[in-house]
Amino acid sequence: MSGVIVLFVLFVAGALVYRFRRPILDALARFDARNAAKRAEEMRDRADRFAHYRHTIRLAAEQVEDVIEIAVPDERTGLPAARFVFAGETFVVREDAEAAREAAILIKAREFYVELPAELARRRAPDTVGKTKER
Repeated sequence: MSGVIVLFVLFVAGALVYRFRRPILDALARFDARNAAKRAEEMRDRADRFAHYRHTIRLAAEQVEDVIEIAVPDERTGLPAARFVFAGETFVVREDAEAAREAAILIKAREFYVELPAELARRRAPDTVGKTKER
């Protein structure tokens, strides 16, 4: 009886895989495309001396909040109007809010490069402890 149950479960699992094969194959294709794009970007980055800056900006952008669009009553007409919020500040135009966000991203990236020499020195310090300089 146990063999019949296992066979039934395998049959149902196979039927489900067959039924949802297109979404599964599409997901696998997207996964493969992302990996191929990542490998291509890594190859480009090996030849690009500014790749580190681009990656730092991307990492800083992930750490900064996005611009949020809200609807508030207009001060003059009372009708709903779109406003854009970034870091608690309300902007009338999205471009102004995006400019403020970009400035915050650059500030965060600059902070990384200000802290980088001290962090690298701290990481090297244990390697040089107890070693004398030979001449």
